Amino acid sequence: MLASRALVRGLQSGFWRRVSTSSGAWAAHTHDVDVLDCSAPQYNNRLDTPLPDVPFVRNLSAEQKKLKEKEKGPWTQLTKEEKLAIYRLTHELSFSEMKKGSKEWMTVLGGMFFFFGFTGLLVWWQRVYVYGDVPHTFSQEWIDKQTQRMIDMRVNPVHGFSNKWDYEKKQWK
Repeated sequence: MLASRALVRGLQSGFWRRVSTSSGAWAAHTHDVDVLDCSAPQYNNRLDTPLPDVPFVRNLSAEQKKLKEKEKGPWTQLTKEEKLAIYRLTHELSFSEMKKGSKEWMTVLGGMFFFFGFTGLLVWWQRVYVYGDVPHTFSQEWIDKQTQRMIDMRVNPVHGFSNKWDYEKKQWK
């Protein structure tokens, strides 16, 4: 038994040494990772800031570059599709598309109902299999006897229980 404990300790310390060394961390991060520079302005779709700091499409294709050159000229010569394409270069969604609601509330409500149901089943299971019968001290006759005992002992006569009992008339004040 002592040998097995030593073996387990040896395996645990060896495992911890492998996990905690920096060479293991470097081995896990050998592939190229795209790092997002959070200090640079970023594109976002928000109702409170409808004009983003940067355009939606940053790397333009050849066709998109031609469209940007055409944009510098008179807009009356542009077709409706070209105007829409220019808009989509700058914005991913229109204002009305941003205002359109999502169905996320259904997922949230469904998740809440699922957890409420699971909690209800857990409470039911505990009542049936975990908790015993209600103690006899919760019965009305026990409460009446205990109340009478406290009155007879004159428990807390100044501000408490016995203060509300009239001892001459033998009734509550």
